[in-house]
Amino acid sequence: MTKLENISMIKEANIYFDGKVNSRTIFLQDGSKQTLGVMQPGEYTFDTNEAEIMEMMSGELEIRLPGESEFKKLNTPESFNVPANSSFDLKIKTVTDYCCSYITD
Repeated sequence: MTKLENISMIKEANIYFDGKVNSRTIFLQDGSKQTLGVMQPGEYTFDTNEAEIMEMMSGELEIRLPGESEFKKLNTPESFNVPANSSFDLKIKTVTDYCCSYITD
């Protein structure tokens, strides 16, 4: 889905890693939550509370998911799932555009 309609958004930005990662939280018509953001080059570890689907729309990056020992290159656009209460590592090589969808029971 490249266009989102009938959404509401929190105006305040989510800013992480000294401003190198930022996003905006949106709510879809069905009440589900997503964040839309941009990551600058660097290495990051993200912790999750809820299960997530991460859609990497553009950029060059590598990922190491929970339970994996090696990084793997993603070919954007590409998505991956992350379980709740876990963490994952990213090596961002170029500016990367992403969408994170939160999965609730």
